[in-house]
Amino acid sequence: MKIETVRKIADKEEIDYPFLLSILKEYAHPRDKISEWLKSGDLIRVKKGLYVFGEHIMHSSYSLEILANLIYGPSAISLQYALTFYGLIPERVTTITSITNKRNKKFTTPIGDFTYQYLSPTKYPIEITWINASKKNHFLIASPEKALCDHIYLTDKKINLKTTEEMNHYLLHDLRIDESALRSLHTNKLQMINKVYEDDRLTLLTHFIKKWK
Repeated sequence: MKIETVRKIADKEEIDYPFLLSILKEYAHPRDKISEWLKSGDLIRVKKGLYVFGEHIMHSSYSLEILANLIYGPSAISLQYALTFYGLIPERVTTITSITNKRNKKFTTPIGDFTYQYLSPTKYPIEITWINASKKNHFLIASPEKALCDHIYLTDKKINLKTTEEMNHYLLHDLRIDESALRSLHTNKLQMINKVYEDDRLTLLTHFIKKWK
């Protein structure tokens, strides 16, 4: 079987080992065929059991967001990568950042680095939504409000924010969040998140956004 046939059947760029086995069920040694494709670059192993097609085989770019969900789960895109995804911060983020209700984890792969930070099972599922990457593929990502709260709660947990002036400097100068993006945040969502997170800095954030609007 040619790898182009596999790509046509898959109809997506991200595939797993069970799918390959089902395609190669007529082969006596399907692992040998998979190894051949890996050696030639027709397939790229992202992690054990998870693959994408090589550049000369793929029909479109693979989704880093979908792969992030698949590499380690349950998980959802959040933190810096989500803030960039929504256009809240200007920096280009090279590491795909996620939250999980399992242990902290980091994966260095041929297509990029993926990190996962722990949130308790009560905090993890709040304000997570599905986004369609294509007609057949979708991924889990935190809402803009949750991504910002997660960033403050997890990434910048040692930063002491007690006044509106400190919050203003943090958001506009440290994170360089666009002013119009701040106005787009929903205070009711921030309140709902903080009701569970119970963090004084997130309370201050909610009050700040209310005044900002």
